Amino acid sequence: MDYVKLGSTGLDVSRICLGCMSYGVSDRGNHTWTLDEEASRPFIRRAVEAGINFFDTANVYSDGTSEEIVGRALRDFGRREEIVIATKVNGRMRRGPNGAGLSRKAIFQEIDASLARLGTDYVDLYQIHRWDRAVPIEETLEALHDVVKAGKARYIGASSMHAWQFAKALYLADLNGWTRFATMQDHYNLLYREEEREMLPLCLDQGVGVIPWSPLARGRLTRDWDAATARSETDKFGKTLYQEDDRLVVEEVARIAQGRGVPRAQVALAWLLRNPAVDAPIIGATKAEHLEDAIAAVGVGLSDDEAKALEAPYQPHPVAGFA
Repeated sequence: MDYVKLGSTGLDVSRICLGCMSYGVSDRGNHTWTLDEEASRPFIRRAVEAGINFFDTANVYSDGTSEEIVGRALRDFGRREEIVIATKVNGRMRRGPNGAGLSRKAIFQEIDASLARLGTDYVDLYQIHRWDRAVPIEETLEALHDVVKAGKARYIGASSMHAWQFAKALYLADLNGWTRFATMQDHYNLLYREEEREMLPLCLDQGVGVIPWSPLARGRLTRDWDAATARSETDKFGKTLYQEDDRLVVEEVARIAQGRGVPRAQVALAWLLRNPAVDAPIIGATKAEHLEDAIAAVGVGLSDDEAKALEAPYQPHPVAGFA
């Protein structure tokens, strides 16, 4: 496994991050396809054995049970000083006022709850899951700064939003002497490249590490366009992200993968890893080959001609993934 500094921080992370939304109690949340604890643990163990030290979850995944499963597994299979744990805040965790969002009250409540579920004194990266239009960003930033100063998080990060919003947050953090966002977890893959217009150049300019979610477009880049899975059949959010023109990109991935004699996932991830803005794509794994292909992709070097061929069929998309 290769490692890279996360953005302009001194933190070393593996080039692959294991996303843990797939691990949780299936009747606790909206993801009926999640793996239970017994089925999840082998993936986390294999990731650690392969040198992956970066793990991403969220409080809202399977109503907190993802954090519980990940925390127990990492205590059993890893060394805390070597493991980088990332989690997120914003989604609704309970009914009633203050049960969601990015207010000072919600952030202070949810960091403690996440730490308890993860079984750790701190997280390495604490991320806002989306922009909260109902809360002044100044309140959110100062609360996150205080979380860092309290020793409960080492770094903070953000997720999908408009580039102007992210630029505003970075400016306000610098203006007030608050901890600035070290990472951007955005929607970026061969089928959705709108982030190349503004967000990725902003991150490069500001030294912000990029850790894309859905780097394989919810699996669409790994299979024939019309093929379906248990997840794709029930993934209402995923159905809003892509369009029929994307079929041509999927076919090009298949052509290059066949020519190289490697799985499509390795080609799609290798394309992402070429981008100097990208530190570590966040991959999901519910089958052994998902994890093995991600690990192998680190060693796949695409040529400039292959990259151009993969990019050529792309058509602009409406902004998607901010919800």
